[in-house]
Amino acid sequence: MPSPFVFLKRFNVIVMKEPKLALFGKTKAMETLIDDFLDKVSEGGLRFEQGIAAYIDQSTPERLAERAEQLRVTEGEGHRLRRSIETQLYTEMLIPDFRGDVLSLLEDLNYVLGKLEDIFLAITVEQPIIDEPYRADFKLLASSVVKAIEAAILGSRAFFRNITAVRDHLAKVYFHEDECDQVAITLKRAIFSSALSLDQKMHLRYFVDRIDGLADEAEEVGDWLAIYSIKRSL
Repeated sequence: MPSPFVFLKRFNVIVMKEPKLALFGKTKAMETLIDDFLDKVSEGGLRFEQGIAAYIDQSTPERLAERAEQLRVTEGEGHRLRRSIETQLYTEMLIPDFRGDVLSLLEDLNYVLGKLEDIFLAITVEQPIIDEPYRADFKLLASSVVKAIEAAILGSRAFFRNITAVRDHLAKVYFHEDECDQVAITLKRAIFSSALSLDQKMHLRYFVDRIDGLADEAEEVGDWLAIYSIKRSL
């Protein structure tokens, strides 16, 4: 990533100008809305991880339904916050130069939140049988995915408040995404070398791929965040 400094040539002298760190400056109301939205995405990740652990530990159907409902409510609140931010950015004519990037970033994060809900709901509906040899790795996969998502959220917070800190968080996104891939490969190898029936293997592989895919979504958020940060620095 290039230096965040902008070089201006004035009267044949190179002047180094540091960009403004906070995107919204004194617009605290918008900062609060965005913080609330990012909190919901973070909450969704934590609820997803807890839900996966509860499913693997064979919680009661009622408890799983409760966790699914909590995740659904969190996703709905996040979606409403994103809509509110979008409306205010346009009606109050805020940051016209970066509005598109901000809206795309929030939409991508909102998509991740929606996928967290979709995947957990699918697990509670389809009820894949996760036997003892695979339980620890399923939990590890979910935990690593949430770490990748959380790093993307922290990078997004830095984008709005202190752009020079974005890069550090993106490095963690990529680290945890790679970790997810390694856990997923190990898990699928164990599944397909087992004595499980083919339909059981395919069912488990399907959910391994879907959970692992969440880390890919976090990585994509990180990739776009890197581009948006460069654009702000020019």
